[in-house]
Amino acid sequence: MRILLINPNTTPAVTEQAAAHVRGLIPAEIVPATGRFGARYIASRAAAAIAGHAALDALAAHVAGCDAVYLACFGDPGLLALKEVSPVPVVGMAEGALHLACTQGRRVGIVTGGALWRPMLEEFVAAQGLSARLSGIRTVAPTGGEIARDPDAALGRLAAACRTCAEEDGADVVVLGGAALAGLAARVQPGVPVPVICSVEAGARAVVAAAGLAAGRPAPPPTESAGLSAPLARLLAGPPGGGAA
Repeated sequence: MRILLINPNTTPAVTEQAAAHVRGLIPAEIVPATGRFGARYIASRAAAAIAGHAALDALAAHVAGCDAVYLACFGDPGLLALKEVSPVPVVGMAEGALHLACTQGRRVGIVTGGALWRPMLEEFVAAQGLSARLSGIRTVAPTGGEIARDPDAALGRLAAACRTCAEEDGADVVVLGGAALAGLAARVQPGVPVPVICSVEAGARAVVAAAGLAAGRPAPPPTESAGLSAPLARLLAGPPGGGAA
């Protein structure tokens, strides 16, 4: 099994951290791909919009020979577009983590880094049809990029935010979200009275389940484009002869 792991920000260290964690979890070859352009770490709507393009660009360049795609960025920028054009199944980190959490509890809390993610994640949860299951979203001041550089310094804040989800918001289960937070759920769990789910691990297991299945959406019609990378332009144009990809 070959899994394309796309990190649509432009920090290779975050990509490698997530890929290394996933390699220890699932029996698959992991093909890591970092965004070719965009923000070093996604922490705003503008950065997320650019990241959706970067994710499509990475898909077009690297999906050949892969059995599934893991969009390894909590918030899943470009997820629906990737699902639309990918020849293999695509699973987003937030998508996989939220759906797993809903099997483990009635009310789901989310903890992540970066204050601007809160409204963005509320909208993402609504788009997934899971707003009624959301107990609340708590963010800590450091961004995911800052947490990746010094995870030990953020552990106390992350654990406190997870406890607040449980004790004040009524969460039965908490998702610790972010590629840069890979492996930290187990470290904060002892101080949290409800299960804490690592989004990186949850998404990885979801993509394994999806591998080998048919892509989930009808292929779009061929699209003419300008200014895109050659692989992405070819993907949008569809196969030779005018059919959809």
